[in-house]
Amino acid sequence: MPLPRIGVVIVTMGTRPRELDALLASVGGQDVPPARIVLVGNATPLTDVSADVTKIPLEENLGCPGGRNVGLRALLESGDVDVIVELDDDGLLIADDVFRKVQRLYAADPALGIVSFRVADELGETQRRHVPRLRAGDPMRRGQVTAFLGGGHALSVPMLAEIGTWPEHFFFCHEETDLAWRALDAGWKILYEPDLVLQHPKTSPARHAVYHRFTARNRVWLARRRLPLPLVPVYLGVWILLHLVRTRSVSGLGAWAAGLLEGMRTPCGARRPMKWRTVWHMTRLGRPPVV
Repeated sequence: MPLPRIGVVIVTMGTRPRELDALLASVGGQDVPPARIVLVGNATPLTDVSADVTKIPLEENLGCPGGRNVGLRALLESGDVDVIVELDDDGLLIADDVFRKVQRLYAADPALGIVSFRVADELGETQRRHVPRLRAGDPMRRGQVTAFLGGGHALSVPMLAEIGTWPEHFFFCHEETDLAWRALDAGWKILYEPDLVLQHPKTSPARHAVYHRFTARNRVWLARRRLPLPLVPVYLGVWILLHLVRTRSVSGLGAWAAGLLEGMRTPCGARRPMKWRTVWHMTRLGRPPVV
């Protein structure tokens, strides 16, 4: 098959100018140049960005999925690309052959929908939460998975045309899971490829003020949208128990409880539960959709 054309989407709030400049330089230094690079400014004008990219400044912050969708739509409407790579604005491509490897992966397998990069810090270490499988002890183990990392990944354009883009109203947290479950339900593969590295500072998702609220709200929305009815209470019960065990902050627990109620009371979008054969497929891959 011919090698696919690569497009790149980066969303920024304008708060990491040095990291963004370094990322854009690493994208520009790839031995396979992308067909187009789209930079979306979430509530930032992008006036201080001098790189030769397509800039789309937004007046308001649409969140991670909303900002990404603006970039995705620009590339999808252009018809110039076959695979879209999305990167966090504080990430860095430390090798110059990332896009070439992405091209080869997609050319070799038309059923490949999503490729998840390995996220590693400046010392080359990968946090357990950045390994998209339950058995996360070996971050170098390659293979099919049921989830992917939002910080660095590639998306098939034919897949997006079939299943749609990000759930914008999630704003932050678990939008990757919603997209992954839709991809798997439509028969697309998700591959974790540790040779594709995005260098990223070691962080905790709880650094965001809205983390506890949104992680609870969006898990409820996710279950309501995508799970067969018998699995909804199982999934939520497992994650409620895990969060109670893991969370040490009283204020965090309060925000999380408010998020649970919000998820139950507010609209979550159209309900399209996955097929039971998808549940079985995910179970065989090592992660049933209850944990």
